[in-house]
Order: sequence, then C-alpha cells, then structure tokens
Amino acid sequence: MTKPEDFQREWSELAQEIRRHRELYYNGQPAIPDADFDALFQRLIQLEEQHPELAVPDSPTQQVGATPEPSAADIVHLERMMSLDNVFDEAEMREWLAKTPAKSYLTELKIDGLSIDLVYRDGELVSAATRGDGRVGEDITANARVIEDIPHRLEENDAYPVPALVEIRGEVYMRPEDFGDINAQRVEDGKPPFANPRNAAAGGLRMKDPADVKKRRLHMVSHGIGAREGFAPTSQHDAYAALAAWGLPVSEYTKRVESAAAVIKQVNYWAAHRHDAIFEMDGLVVKVDDLESQRQLGATSRAPRWAIAYKYPPEEVTTKLLDIEVGVGRTGRVTPFAIMDPVFVSGSTVSMATLHNQTEVKRKGVLIGDTVIIRKAGEIIPEVLGPVVDKRDGSEWEWTFPADCPSCGTTLAPQKEGDADWRCPNTRSCPSQLSARLEYLASRKGFDIEALGEKAASDLIDSGVVADEGDIFDLDAEKLLKTQVYTRNDPKAKKTKGQPVPRILNKQGEKLLDNLKTARETELWRVLVSLSIRHVGPIAARALAARYGSLDAMRQAPVEELAHTDGVGDIIARSFSEWFEVDWHREIVEKWAKAGVTMEDKVQDKPEQTLEGLTVVVTGTLENFTRDTVKEAILSRGGKASGSVSKKTDYVVVGENAGSKEQKARDLGLRILDESGFQRLLETGSPD
Repeated sequence: MTKPEDFQREWSELAQEIRRHRELYYNGQPAIPDADFDALFQRLIQLEEQHPELAVPDSPTQQVGATPEPSAADIVHLERMMSLDNVFDEAEMREWLAKTPAKSYLTELKIDGLSIDLVYRDGELVSAATRGDGRVGEDITANARVIEDIPHRLEENDAYPVPALVEIRGEVYMRPEDFGDINAQRVEDGKPPFANPRNAAAGGLRMKDPADVKKRRLHMVSHGIGAREGFAPTSQHDAYAALAAWGLPVSEYTKRVESAAAVIKQVNYWAAHRHDAIFEMDGLVVKVDDLESQRQLGATSRAPRWAIAYKYPPEEVTTKLLDIEVGVGRTGRVTPFAIMDPVFVSGSTVSMATLHNQTEVKRKGVLIGDTVIIRKAGEIIPEVLGPVVDKRDGSEWEWTFPADCPSCGTTLAPQKEGDADWRCPNTRSCPSQLSARLEYLASRKGFDIEALGEKAASDLIDSGVVADEGDIFDLDAEKLLKTQVYTRNDPKAKKTKGQPVPRILNKQGEKLLDNLKTARETELWRVLVSLSIRHVGPIAARALAARYGSLDAMRQAPVEELAHTDGVGDIIARSFSEWFEVDWHREIVEKWAKAGVTMEDKVQDKPEQTLEGLTVVVTGTLENFTRDTVKEAILSRGGKASGSVSKKTDYVVVGENAGSKEQKARDLGLRILDESGFQRLLETGSPD
C-alpha cells in the first residue's frame, strides 16, 4: 500500500525535475521534448488533485516560466505575463468550451517560440523583456530593436489613435528555412548545432551584441495586450486590428468563430495543416474574444480561465542514433538515412529517418551514437533535426560518406562540381535506381499501375525480365513466369537466399498485365513524368504537353523555346533536352512507342481551354476539389495555378479557412470567387 510519504517523495522529485527542465527550456537549452515535459507536468497536476496538501505556493503548477538569470538586467512587467493551461484531446477541449461559453472565440496558432513583452509610451518603444517568471523578465530592449518586425515607433492611424501606453505580448521565432543556415554556420565554427528553431531563437534573444542578434533573422508575432492607457478595445479581435494598424505584426492565421462547434472545426483543420504556417507551431490557442468576459472569468495563479491551448500530438521525440546508411533513388541520388531505436511519433513507430545528404549530416552535427531529436515532416517523413549535445558521453563517432554505390558498387560522384548531392553514375542498370524508377512510373502521377509496387519491381529486376523501364510494356504471361521468388513455406528462405522457384502467373500478375494495357492509353503529360527526366514533374510536364501536343514536337523544339513555356524555365528545358542525348533514353521512348504507349494527345480528349492566359490562386478548402484536383482542373484548361497572390493574378478562389491570401486579394482589388463561381469559370471561362 502506498504511504503518504511516498506521494510526498514523488512530488518533491517531480517538482525539482520540472523546475530544472523549465529553466533549461526558457534558456533555450531543453534536454527533453515538449511532450515529455507536458507529461511530467500533467503528472504533477494529477498528484496535487489527488493530494491537495501538496499544492503549495512554490509548486511549479502555481508558477509561470522561470526566474531570470541573475546576471541579466531585470524589467518588472506592467501586468503579469501568464502561461496557458493545456488540453490534449477533443473531449477535453469540448469540456473546456462547455464551462467557458462565449458569443465568439478567437483561434490562434500556438507558435513554438520565445515570449516577449514590449512597452510603448506615446508610440515609442521604451522596453522589451522576456517573460521570465511572469512578473520579472530579462531586459532585451537592445536586441528587440534589431528584429525587423518590431517597430521602434507605432504608426499613426485615424481609426486607432496611438495610446499613451500599451504593453504588447508576442512570440519571437525563427523561420525553418533560416534554421538550417544558422546551424550550418555553427558547425563550421566548431560550435554545437541547435536542436530546433526555438532553441536558436531563444539563444539569439539573449546574445550580448545586437549585431549578432540581427544575423539570427528573428521574427515576431503579437498575440496579446497587457497594460494600456488611452486604449480601450472591447474584444481581442478589435485589439489585434489596432495592433496591425500601428504596424505591429499579427498572425494571418487567427480566426474569430462564433460557436464551440466552429472551434472544434478549427482544431481539426490545423491538425491536418500544421505545416502550412510560416513558423513552427504545436497547438491551437482558443480565447474568449470579449475582453469584459475575460475580466469576469479571471485567472488562476498561473493561467487565465478565458484561454486554453490545444496541444497536438508530439512531432518531436528523442531516440538513439544507431547507424547511418545510404539509399539510392531513381535519379541516382545517394541519400543518407538514420537507423534508430524505434520510437513512437505522430501516430506511428519509426526506426528510420532522412538525413537528406552528406552536407546536411555535417551541418546538423550528428554523430553515430548520439541521442537525436526527430520529427515527422508533414506528418509523413521522419527527419533528424539534430543531436542533444548534453547527452554525449564520448562514445559517439563521426559518420563517413561511402565511396561506392551500396546497390551496384559503382564509384559515387557529384552531379557537378560543388553539388551537395552525390550520385551513382550507373544510371541504367543500378538495381536500386531501376527499381525506384519502375515504382515512380507506376505511381498516380505517372502511369498509375496499381499492381507494380516495390516487391513486383524487385522481382522483375532480380529475374532479369526487365533491363530497364523500356521493357515494362513488353511484359506478357510467358515473361512473368520467369520471375523468381523464394519458397513461401520456408520462413528462412528470404534471409538465407535459398533456391528460388518460378512464380506462377497469379492474380497479381494478371492484374499487372491488365494495368499495363490500360496505361498505354494515358495522357501525354503522364508519359513525360514517367520517363524520370530530372526536374520534369507534373507541372512542367502538363505545360509542355499542353503547348506541343506530341513528344516529337517537344524533342524538335529548341531549348530556348522550351524554356519560355509557362512553368518550365531554363533548368527544366536543358534537363529535358539533355535527357534525349543519351542513347538508351531514346531506346526507352522507342520501345514504349512500339508497344502502343501514347506519344501524342488526342485533340478531342483535351478539355476546352477556358482558362488560357489566366492566373488563378486557390486558398482554403473547397468542397468538391482536393488540392491536387483543383490544380489539375486549372492546368488542364490552359490556366496557371499559382500559389501566391500578386497584381498579375486574375482570380482568387476562396474556400473555408482561407488565409491571408484572401485579404491580400481584397487589398489589391482582385476578383474573388466562391466555389460555384470557380466551377462556372472552369466551364465557360467566365464566373458570371
């Protein structure tokens, strides 16, 4: 039976551990992922709920943040900066909404950065501080002044006069694209790399020289207000409008909704689109919008009762890096990948993660034997972010890039001098490259051959039935009989490489032959994609097919002419032309043509070019289109599907949860369409 002193001991150990990790976190040197910290904190809350006598005033559950470092100058916040309580699933979110009813809520992305407090008097920035313990923060005024997003003086605005005093709360962050550059420089300078963008931002804010801070390319987003004089907004939404008018950065992803159901919809939307934002985010913050209601709801000792943070499942976890191996892709690119102790992240257990190329391995500063931080990029591909340097014990060692291809033994080399990606030059017959190309041409963006997967591709190559992808459409029942598999009733056969036996023409083989028969009569752009020409993806392939109509016409066109095709350009045009200079490449096309594969689009199969010359931007979610099908609908009708709004944009199609593109379109006076207007545009060339 558990004794009271056991609970006291667990509480003391847990509280001490939380304080230590909180200190490390706020100083930009976390030793564990956020999810692990959340688990520790939730356990402490649970203990205190079960044993209220443990909830003493100095408990971490009653405090905000960490005490500023003694060496740093202190700034007392005009109003206390609080933390947020968290929920971790939809049931908890619904429970909070039920006990916190409101006419409207604001939903904001929870930025994974470092909190900052700005004070403006008569429009002038007079101080900037970290959150610290919520009452006192470190003075970082000089460093804040070199962050371009933070105005030194608020802009005058007739609708929102600049107040005598306003305290702004925000988040400082580093964009992911800048993170790699910062880490590369640190590794080059012999310094340990940062594990993630938040650590890099936190370290930057505390640097002694503002000139060094500027090099970190930090950004800031406002997410709240504190003390104010001469400024009395009635809602958080109105407050953000004023901040934007004064030139302060506000999030383009914030949305006001008017029901609990709409909040849940936003929670689910951002769970599926968490990588669409320009910054790292790990949750959705929900706030009661009305400021008087906020005042009435009040706060606990550490968090407001009128706001909650919905934390998404962790994407970052730590595990042991056991080894680094390399794989060979369809273009011969050799990619290192990490072999790790299996770890659960974002809904699945992973034991391998990408490291991109040998340059990235070096710039990330990872060693074999490191404890590494990994995440799922786009919730699909596990990626190694960097090492936890503090956990090194001296047993780790540096990885060396191999000299030869692990698949065929050919000496590896860069595509061109200075290229970070090294390749296997045995393009035609390297088994790994050929297998990857067969899988690629069978994908949905290519010939869409459902029965040609990884195993089938390997069987065809290992048995010598196909020498390259040119042979794929010559397959018949007799050739499939020559493929080999290992005896199924011998569980050790695959491991021991025992005697192969002929594969019978089973249902999978019959399906493959049926798929190939259908695939011969596909669209020309799919044939181009399936050739695995470097840089020629679906967008460029569609553009070339739409302009020239046949493969012969493309091949005869000068490179300069190809380059002027919308969506192509010099690099793709040269790559296309150079591909046909290789003898065995031309043989593939000849074999496919002889087998009856489409080499020219039929005019009658081409949709009416209702969007020819028009540029269309689609933002938000449409009911009858996916991201892929809406792009296909535009491109197949001769239009340009752009990802950004500019003066050259002809139409902006707005769906649910549209972001800043809609507002930019309105600012530029562009024509905005709903989904029905978009469908009329597709059909007739006019939305009216």
